[in-house]
Amino acid sequence: MRPFAYSRPPDEKEALALGSAAEGGQYLAGGTTLVDLMRLDVMRPSRLIDVGGLTLGRVERDGDGVRIGATVKNSDLAHHPLIAERYPVLREALLSGASPQLRNMASTAGNLMQRTRCRYFRDTGSACNKREPGTGCAAIGGYTRTHAVLGGSEHCIATHPSDMCVGLLALDAVVHSRKADGTARSTPFEGFHLVPGETPHLETVLEPGELITHVTLPLSRFARHSHYVKVRDRAAYAFALASAAVALDIRDGVIADARVALGGVATKPWRSHDAERALAGKPASLETYRAAGDAAVLGAVGRGQNNFKIELARRTVVRALRELGVTT
Repeated sequence: MRPFAYSRPPDEKEALALGSAAEGGQYLAGGTTLVDLMRLDVMRPSRLIDVGGLTLGRVERDGDGVRIGATVKNSDLAHHPLIAERYPVLREALLSGASPQLRNMASTAGNLMQRTRCRYFRDTGSACNKREPGTGCAAIGGYTRTHAVLGGSEHCIATHPSDMCVGLLALDAVVHSRKADGTARSTPFEGFHLVPGETPHLETVLEPGELITHVTLPLSRFARHSHYVKVRDRAAYAFALASAAVALDIRDGVIADARVALGGVATKPWRSHDAERALAGKPASLETYRAAGDAAVLGAVGRGQNNFKIELARRTVVRALRELGVTT
């Protein structure tokens, strides 16, 4: 591991000052991803700014919705009564991720900032535009079984690994952050993560030194009627090959509103507006769900070994909707 400075600021103001002053600085919460990548020499921060001591670790009501602090642990969030009662898809997504030990350490903001799990990204001997821009993408033409079929480019096809983020996307979450100059901004979750395009090293809209402070979830008619399905190689401690977070507002057997988000198959948590349009105004039936599954994978591109993910994603969406929705 390379040498680095370590700071534990007492408040947000000092954390932001350190974050803006330290070129190559990184905020540290649970560290379940960052520390791992530092050991692999993939990430090389000059300073770690430990935000674990800041007052960002609460889950509380926010008007009709819920406010989730940046340092809330995944396990605490999954078992919080407000989440269990109002947002079952988020609870299910959290509990399907990693292991109990990691969930006890991992934080809300850290989950949003997870790096990809591409084997070439984590191997410093392989070409990776995300790790070193301009060096190429060894995955293209290489081993692609776990890689993305949605949202990729000729510069990167790495898959976003988070389960939690897929659940948040289906709930219209909003990410709240504070820039280095102290100004606050709110970012709808769908716009928080970036597709790789020609700049795969840029993964979120955050600016250098910007600090996530909390996430808010609005109260909606479909949030309580939501569900997460994850398909993986083994039943625990494995990343998704495909996952689906779905939420439905069904009235008199007709779908009034819907949310469909995919994980394990895209370069970012992937919301399918095509699938939602296929559901809206239609009867809650198997035929409707199959149409939504077809729509969810429109534009998907396989690269040989990951071709199966297209059909797997389609079936995962249909399964999630069938398990959640009343069928006619």
